[in-house]
Amino acid sequence: MFIRFIIIFLIFVSNVTAEEISGTPKIIDGDTVHINNYKFRLEGIDAPEMKQQCKKESLKISSTIGFSFYKDYNCGQVSKAKLKAKINGSKIKCIFTSKDRYKRYIATCFKGETNLNQWMVRNGYAIAYRRYSKKYVSDEDFAKEKKLGLWQGKFMNPEKWRKLN
Repeated sequence: MFIRFIIIFLIFVSNVTAEEISGTPKIIDGDTVHINNYKFRLEGIDAPEMKQQCKKESLKISSTIGFSFYKDYNCGQVSKAKLKAKINGSKIKCIFTSKDRYKRYIATCFKGETNLNQWMVRNGYAIAYRRYSKKYVSDEDFAKEKKLGLWQGKFMNPEKWRKLN
């Protein structure tokens, strides 16, 4: 039985082909874009939701005491704005192999040679979506170490935020 499963799996995997769509996208949020009638979910990343609030350090009292004040900001809107600014009205290319349960194509998208999925995580505007991929974990570690984007303050994991809201 197990060997039959392996054979069927290998046949299935070998028949999967990647498809590519190019065009000028409409940016929906930090991990979703539309090109024509195609809805793309950026593979391996999770960005804050459009209504999600995060906290950014606004005042730090002495590095020895280590006390900070935080100010709320709309990190979902910032994430979307950063992706939009990076694309800047240019055409992008999205390569996909599957759809999610919401019928969005799961894709890696590029502006020229720049992997936009990776760029969002590496600059702290999204996190690595570990549930589905470990591909961008090192990019998240980089952003966290450099305190970029979300990592400048405090935020709730977007997946947890969705469950609670």
